[in-house]
Amino acid sequence: MLVKHKTIHKILIIQTASIGDVVLATPVIQKMAVFFPESEIDFLVKKGIESILYNNPNLHKILVWNKSAEKYKNLRILISHIRNRKYDVVVNLQRFASSGIITTLSGASVRLGFNKNPFSIFYTKSVKHKISAKNKQSPHEVHRNLNVIKSITDSSNNYPLKLYPSQTDFAKTSQFKTKKYICIAPTSLWYTKQFPPEKWIEFIKKLDQDLVVYFLGAKNDFQICEQIIKETGHIISMNLCGKLSFLESAALMKDANMNFVNDSAPQHFASAMNAPVTSIFCSTVAAFGFGPLSENSIVVETNIQLDCRPCGLHGFNKCPKGHFKCALTINNERLIARIT
Repeated sequence: MLVKHKTIHKILIIQTASIGDVVLATPVIQKMAVFFPESEIDFLVKKGIESILYNNPNLHKILVWNKSAEKYKNLRILISHIRNRKYDVVVNLQRFASSGIITTLSGASVRLGFNKNPFSIFYTKSVKHKISAKNKQSPHEVHRNLNVIKSITDSSNNYPLKLYPSQTDFAKTSQFKTKKYICIAPTSLWYTKQFPPEKWIEFIKKLDQDLVVYFLGAKNDFQICEQIIKETGHIISMNLCGKLSFLESAALMKDANMNFVNDSAPQHFASAMNAPVTSIFCSTVAAFGFGPLSENSIVVETNIQLDCRPCGLHGFNKCPKGHFKCALTINNERLIARIT
């Protein structure tokens, strides 16, 4: 598909899934800005996530869809707004029907996305979203996303994740950077993707008492982090759950001695800042294509061969087998070794 620069004035990128998915879409913003430098690039996200894209110099507007209240009324209003914007290109990085409807009804002459979307038959070009079964290596999600725009750009994948904390974000977090510190983001939306509290407690009890530990997460993660801090007795731990914005968290992670995370959004924050990160994979596997991308990054997982692992792409609210061995058999010494 040959697209001339002068024919593209407005571009819309759609990703209304989770915050981690939005971070994984940032290389698409960069690449479109390189190939279409004079075009306006907008990005559509769900309400509550928009701040992760603040300060991005390549974005013209951030569009927000409120999916939690009057979802379909807001969808109709949104589609009308998008049609009035008269986009030349719509890039849909989500595979759900609602985003496919938006893409189909956008009025854009070029509509790109994944063929798993039920409305992809109405796209001008769709590509496969390849996630291999079991432990066979899949392309990274960044490369899958970039493949969507390959037909109007080129085949290069050299576009990293990128977030843009402001000077104010760095100034606010500078107060936490006076001593050597690590960050821990101990929770996940899915139980089986979450390193259990008792394993975090076991790990933190082995840390030097003069090492500062910051706990990161949302407001509803506060209590579980309080429990972990209380049971470890680690004197200089601070619970920052719900107290930092997305970009402030990213700013803090950037200068940490190490960031310890699950297979969840904070992993992608660290990658977007090229911060050191140790990603703990329990029920899921990095082979799915969602692993860390920082220069100093590793995946820690069980050394035991389990026929039940991975048990799913996203995880579950409880271990389907009832034993949760994929998490409980991970050796904490491997985490300790990551602190320099």
